[in-house]
Amino acid sequence: MQIKGSKILITGGSSGVGKATATLLRSLDADVMIVGKDKDKLEKVGNAIGAISVAADISEQESIDRIFEVIKHQWDGKLNCLVNNAAVGEFCKLEEVTLEAFERVFRVNVFGTAMITQKAVEIFRKQQSGNIITIGGSAAVDGFPTGTVYAASKAAVRNMTQTWRKELRGSNIRVTLINPSEMTTGFPSPQDSNYPPQGVKNRPERPSEPTKLRGEEVAHLIRSILEVDDRGFVPELNLWATNPSN
Repeated sequence: MQIKGSKILITGGSSGVGKATATLLRSLDADVMIVGKDKDKLEKVGNAIGAISVAADISEQESIDRIFEVIKHQWDGKLNCLVNNAAVGEFCKLEEVTLEAFERVFRVNVFGTAMITQKAVEIFRKQQSGNIITIGGSAAVDGFPTGTVYAASKAAVRNMTQTWRKELRGSNIRVTLINPSEMTTGFPSPQDSNYPPQGVKNRPERPSEPTKLRGEEVAHLIRSILEVDDRGFVPELNLWATNPSN
């Protein structure tokens, strides 16, 4: 795909992987729309890089519909790529897991990702082309202590992505999953004073760490995946931190 002039929608676009990807793709003259729940933070990023910003919560169908209304009016209903990056995480031992935690995480990571992809595919099928890039995680294939809820959500995302790949390949829609390992994220921790999370504004922007991946590494992969000629695509990639225990 030629990135220049392409129209790319990125969820979770105000920080981390989403922000890094939006920044890189804008530098390559793509038209970029970023989505997130923190309106002020999102607009600040959008203004800085020249991207359209839409404050929306992908766990709500009404918000998803509103995103695509903006696409209809701003881009004449055209879309070349959806980057599914929005995610939340909650971490606790098995004996502390609650149904509410599952609901909070799955509403964004699984249900929201599925429903916004459904809307994008309506456009892609009409065009007979499109790209879906979803950020999964190494947790999808290898659980970890305190990861019951989060790892389950990422395993669901991986399985959905595999299903979409088989459903959509005949329509020239390229579906890719990227699985980063240890990353610096703004996910809340049980040690945080505001845990469990009560809103996106409580998610801090954490400084990068030399032993963990940054958003820039994932953004570089996304660029490379998109630049593959349309006759081929990358189904799944794993990106590991070189030495997270160093």
